[in-house]
Amino acid sequence: MTDRLIRNTGLSGALVIGLGSILGTGAYVSVGLSASIAGSWLVWAIVIAAVTALCNGLSSAQLAAAHPVSGGTYEYGYQFLNPLSGIVAGWLFIVAKSASAATAALAVAWSISVLLTISATSVTVIAIGLLFLFTLFVLSGVRRTNWLNALLVAVSLIGLGVFVAAAFAQPSALPETPPTPSSLSLFHAAALMFVAFTGYGRIATMGEEISEPRRNIPKAVVLTLAVVSAIYIAVGLAILHVGGISSFDESRFTIASLLANPDWRLLVVIGGVVAMSGVVLNLVLGVSRVVLAMGRRGDLPRSVAKLSSNGHAAPAATWVTFAIMALIALFGGVQSAWTLSAFTVLVYYGITNIAALRVSAEQRFIPKWVSVLGLISCFGLVILAALA
Repeated sequence: MTDRLIRNTGLSGALVIGLGSILGTGAYVSVGLSASIAGSWLVWAIVIAAVTALCNGLSSAQLAAAHPVSGGTYEYGYQFLNPLSGIVAGWLFIVAKSASAATAALAVAWSISVLLTISATSVTVIAIGLLFLFTLFVLSGVRRTNWLNALLVAVSLIGLGVFVAAAFAQPSALPETPPTPSSLSLFHAAALMFVAFTGYGRIATMGEEISEPRRNIPKAVVLTLAVVSAIYIAVGLAILHVGGISSFDESRFTIASLLANPDWRLLVVIGGVVAMSGVVLNLVLGVSRVVLAMGRRGDLPRSVAKLSSNGHAAPAATWVTFAIMALIALFGGVQSAWTLSAFTVLVYYGITNIAALRVSAEQRFIPKWVSVLGLISCFGLVILAALA
């Protein structure tokens, strides 16, 4: 039995993992949630979040190339800072990304309940069932998961393309209650949008499984963020074109509800359900790799570090991940879970940037000011969003 995962994911696979991790809750829920806060300043909130994500993504790529193992900033904290930093980062990641997965699962469950006119009381059961289903997919091995990822990303892009085209085909409308955004609400919205960009973290946490990590990880991170930034801005402009969103109601909200044509609405709902399912899939995979790394170091019971006989899966770590996500889905809602994810992930990436500043000059391929800007952006958004 091997104690290391097999490197069987190339650049295209890493890119698909990144897109599959992002294009879901971010595009179908977070942009709308941020629109209800930022109002006409939505695009600026997206831009601020994108710049923050780019700095953090480059810091993550720098670290992943210098120390290509599974575990993300948990491992980087140990390697470049100190054990306490690594442990704190590990728990922040687990909480943040488990909350993101719970958000996606709950959003899918709400969409299904509305689409099939199922009682709202079944939403939590559907969400936990979805988490269970994708846990089984992850246990089947990362190579098979990549094929499913490609399908999920394609359907997600089709749904978003339909939304943008259909929204701009409608007459321009003014919001029923024009929002009066402030600078604090702008940064609050940017903080919520930032977590919608952080799928690149799945690429870094899978450093042990990606071939030629020094070359493929940075390329996959930059390409992922470039594509997603363009998509979010297009979706944001489309939302503003049809009048924006005055309030967020998780029991009935989806960007599809902004479309007048019922056929287009149905297609966008389907695209959202598929896309957010892809988010759940990738988050179960990414979080389980951090749980795996913490088990290897003894910060969690060492039993969670056991791998399958072929080295393609980590069953114990994956089931622990499922349990944490299911608990958050059981006791939280879409908006509260997403807010928890936003604040914890910003602190997590603050530690990432500090670690990136400690990479040696010989291994460095990004200037230090990028990590400094990322650090300031992360903690600045945490403080400003808390004051909003």
